[in-house]
Amino acid sequence: MSSYDVIVIGSGPGGYVCAIRCAQLGLKTAVVEGRDTLGGTCLNIGCIPSKALLHASHMLHEAEHNFAKMGLKGKSPSVDWPQMQAYKDDVIGQNTKGVEFLLKKNKIDWLKGWGSIPEAGKVKVGDEVHSAKNIIVASGSEPTSLPGIEIDQKVVVDSEGALSLPKVPKKMVVIGAGVIGLELGSVYSRLGTQVEVIEFLDHITPGMDAEVSKVFQRTLKKQGIGFTLGAAVQSVAATKTKAKVTYKLRKDDSEVTVDADVVLVATGRKAYTDGLGLEALGVKLSERGQVEVDGQYRTNVSGIMAIGDAIKGPMLAHKAEDEGIAAAEVAAGKHGHVNYGVIPGVIYTHPEVSTVGATEEALKEAGQAYKVGKFSFMGNGRAKANFAGEGFVKLLVDAETDRILGAHIIGPMAGDLIHEVCVAMEFGASAQDLAMTCHAHPTYSEAVREAALACGDGAIHA
Repeated sequence: MSSYDVIVIGSGPGGYVCAIRCAQLGLKTAVVEGRDTLGGTCLNIGCIPSKALLHASHMLHEAEHNFAKMGLKGKSPSVDWPQMQAYKDDVIGQNTKGVEFLLKKNKIDWLKGWGSIPEAGKVKVGDEVHSAKNIIVASGSEPTSLPGIEIDQKVVVDSEGALSLPKVPKKMVVIGAGVIGLELGSVYSRLGTQVEVIEFLDHITPGMDAEVSKVFQRTLKKQGIGFTLGAAVQSVAATKTKAKVTYKLRKDDSEVTVDADVVLVATGRKAYTDGLGLEALGVKLSERGQVEVDGQYRTNVSGIMAIGDAIKGPMLAHKAEDEGIAAAEVAAGKHGHVNYGVIPGVIYTHPEVSTVGATEEALKEAGQAYKVGKFSFMGNGRAKANFAGEGFVKLLVDAETDRILGAHIIGPMAGDLIHEVCVAMEFGASAQDLAMTCHAHPTYSEAVREAALACGDGAIHA
């Protein structure tokens, strides 16, 4: 029996980052992973492969719509789907091998197999039992479906199946207008698929700033994606090659049936803790199956901790990474901390959408007096040159102190631009601090500065 200071169950972004920080802090560490490759959902069947397909399909879009405008003339490229899949798989391989290298570099053992916790301080992998002073559950999440809908990963798929379809479908119905559904719907729409998104709510991207959500939907609609909102899916009837989706409109209870070659069920994710034996140990779980932890990621059972998608909070890889670092600090006898008020969210469509902090709706509900500073990318020289003038930067600041409370960006490189606001918020900066900081010209980031100026005497280029 091997003995460790820490055994981390799961090698996703939360798990492997946690393990590396544990090793850096001098703790003898092992990671349990049953897949043949490290990296969890994110690297194998989530964030990384989806971004590869988003990039490839965006390049096709640029070639079809913008190359000729720049004097780049010639026959538009055709889609070699098997080659695009090979490119995606190569990207996955590079990233997963990178994680394996990092574990070896930090002298972290990979315990290959699926883990369970027979008792506190013990982890069973296959026939072997290992001991650990601290066990950190980083088992991630899995897709959820709707009652009565069977995922066959051929005609009716979840996010994993949608990444590896045998061919590009002619028509796809996406159930759910959240991040995953819109990203993957965007990929196939660019590749020539007729995409129809069906959403139960009356708006897309639940929880997003309402103004950004409306502009985002309008933009995606212009790109050819159809939307049916306020619709409750009743059933999905699949044959070997087709599916019929029946939904009921909430406004009048009328029932509609639509055909599709592929149905993508993108209705969210849930914590995955199956087979760990947590309930038998008495580890407290929430009604939604998430592991309950205190402010230092400890469960109610001594020596067992949990992070990432397995616990409450936004299911984001970077949130899991931050928690992994914090949990490692706790395991080493230090104090771990994550600022949950400054965790950005990004949708990697084109244009990208990013958000951090409070929305206008949340501030109104809280009775907070605030100011809004907005700037359109149409006023940004770099964006206009790159056919990326659609969208805007929106800053929300305290009406009295000018302190930045939130930011919402739809436009080019929004996922990168949001981080200057994150750093500003982490330091408690005001919009004036951001506005007085020199920004290089011509860059997209000038739009962030202009939005900050708009919180005061006014933007320059508006």
